[in-house]
Amino acid sequence: MAERRMFSKRVIGSARFLKMPISTQCLYFHLGLNADDDGIVEAYTTIKQIGATEDDLKVLVAKGFCTVLNEDLVTYITDWRENNKLRADRKIDSIYKDLLLQMVPDADVQQARRRADLKPLAEGGRPADVQVASHGPHRLGKGRLDKDSIDKDSYHTHIGGKLKCGKLNNVYLTQEQLDELNRLIPSQVQKYIDKFGWYKSIKNIESYDDYAWIRGWMDEDEAIAKERRKQEAERWDAIVEEEANEKL
Repeated sequence: MAERRMFSKRVIGSARFLKMPISTQCLYFHLGLNADDDGIVEAYTTIKQIGATEDDLKVLVAKGFCTVLNEDLVTYITDWRENNKLRADRKIDSIYKDLLLQMVPDADVQQARRRADLKPLAEGGRPADVQVASHGPHRLGKGRLDKDSIDKDSYHTHIGGKLKCGKLNNVYLTQEQLDELNRLIPSQVQKYIDKFGWYKSIKNIESYDDYAWIRGWMDEDEAIAKERRKQEAERWDAIVEEEANEKL
């Protein structure tokens, strides 16, 4: 699945879009960023991650920007093909593709195809030129992950090119996502992965994008830490000011 998403000015620059509340517009952008290659996203997860409400989703549905496919708020972005132009030989079919075609029979779904110079597509629409091991632990090159980050023995190949991560082997991430986490928080990657793995198991949740969950927790923790640093700085400023006033 692609890591970059686009938005058409024809869609987000329209009066129909701009007249919506800012919180609803924000939710639309986050849904688009988290959607799979067929424009389908687990809206409930995104709503919780950014602090939006289901009312924002209802507005998007009422305005025709989204269609909710089931009671779990699996959602289809109506203008997906307008927003994103994907190469057919790089597209990975959504796990909710059948649900989409059932609920929205006239949906404009792009068909995955292979390049003429490649072997047939592997399961899930991934081109056969992507090298994925079929058995045993995924082997990482030396220097890619330091000793304080991720234990390479905890990863195994998974359908679609993702790796099973964490102590419970129930967190699915691509190699690119692992590399990005290791770049951002090299000493805490394992902690976040294990934390989400236990949360996923205890809550019995089904997540399409585990990376988005982990990044959401990282951003939340960073916001809390930033606020604490701000309060600490303000406290010391107050102490310094008080001591300065006493010397006057």
